[in-house]
Amino acid sequence: MLTFWGPNAGRNCDGVDRRSFLKVGALSVSGLTLADILRLRAQEIDPPHTANKAVIMVYLNGGPSHMDMYDLKPDAPVEYRGEFKPIKTNVPGMDICELFPMQAKIADKIAIVRNMKFQQEGHTAPELYTGFLRGNRPSIGSVVSRLRSDARVVRPIPPYVYIGDANHVGHPGFLGKAHEAYIHGERATNLGLSKEMTLSRLGDRQQLLRSFDQIRRDSDDARGSMAGMDAFQSQALEMIATNKARDAFDISKEPERVRARYGKGTEYLQARRLVEAGVPVVTITPQNHKVPMKCNGQWDHHDHIFECLRHVLPQLDNSLSALITDLHERGLDKDVVVVVWGEMGRTPRVGTQRGTTGGRDHWPQSGFTLISGGGLTTGQVVGATDARGERPKGRHYTPQNVLATIYHVLGIDPETTLPDHQGRPVYLLDDRERIMEVV
Repeated sequence: MLTFWGPNAGRNCDGVDRRSFLKVGALSVSGLTLADILRLRAQEIDPPHTANKAVIMVYLNGGPSHMDMYDLKPDAPVEYRGEFKPIKTNVPGMDICELFPMQAKIADKIAIVRNMKFQQEGHTAPELYTGFLRGNRPSIGSVVSRLRSDARVVRPIPPYVYIGDANHVGHPGFLGKAHEAYIHGERATNLGLSKEMTLSRLGDRQQLLRSFDQIRRDSDDARGSMAGMDAFQSQALEMIATNKARDAFDISKEPERVRARYGKGTEYLQARRLVEAGVPVVTITPQNHKVPMKCNGQWDHHDHIFECLRHVLPQLDNSLSALITDLHERGLDKDVVVVVWGEMGRTPRVGTQRGTTGGRDHWPQSGFTLISGGGLTTGQVVGATDARGERPKGRHYTPQNVLATIYHVLGIDPETTLPDHQGRPVYLLDDRERIMEVV
């Protein structure tokens, strides 16, 4: 919704000055209007970047079971190996769960990192978005919003979009509100014009604002600071007037055959549309459909894990294979990296939590990350766990290594420092080593 005040000179009757006649009110966040956010971004540094690179991060909230998905142990004792059998893929030696037949056909487009280790103490997302559990660190989307110059050039779409339950979004940390994620579902309907506001009337209001601002431009300083600030209001108006942002979310604009391919995985299709439209960071927490009530959470299966996974694994298989295939068919696979992971793995031994039936408990000691696209080397398995899936064999990777790899794709040096709230320089990551097998 756009709010406009009348054309009276000076201040109107309720004390609103003429600079406030035009306001992008519905897009304001905690007191910051969209134009305010654009101004804040314009004041920041502009290091080199890699154009058109993007990431789609799929967060499987709850802790997906590595033992039942991408790191099956068919030779382990029965109380470890679970009910599912591995199937071969089109990559020799890369076996995955039998409920992933579609991914098995495109395994050459996937890299499975099996030697992951996490710090998690519960169901929290910060380690995946930032690399840290604490410290008010900025999420990867906020960092990209802050550093990537193409993210800061104002286009009719936000630079960082989150799709899913807002409880699991990555936060901007010490970078502040200017680099907060745009949360689809909360403000998407505000990206178009209200029914009462036609493009013709909008143009009239723009002309009114320009006529008032001309007086101030005449007394502007030599650097044109005031004119530059006015430009941000014009850019904010463009984001509303063009409807491009709203259209990017609208999957009804896709052909029926494409929508049918994704099925109920609409978040994945929206993510593809967004990166294709130019959003550099899209993170999603996909919803699982028609899951029995006994299944606690999306991936937090303390009880009846095998029954629950029989419902959710085929959904993941369909949506993920559709996304990866679609990106390749559209020639986006070199520019867009897809990362699929959760905040931990599950206990290799079944039924370890008292009072549960056939479930797996939390297990940060081992887990997986799935990587596709981004020009990275796929069609391989990276690392391994021991015979019972309890711990990585040899060296391990952490979320910081995954994030360092994503930053590499996005053209951001993890050695970069940003000032925290006290102005102290803080590295993006402490462990800046990439997953070298895929780079």
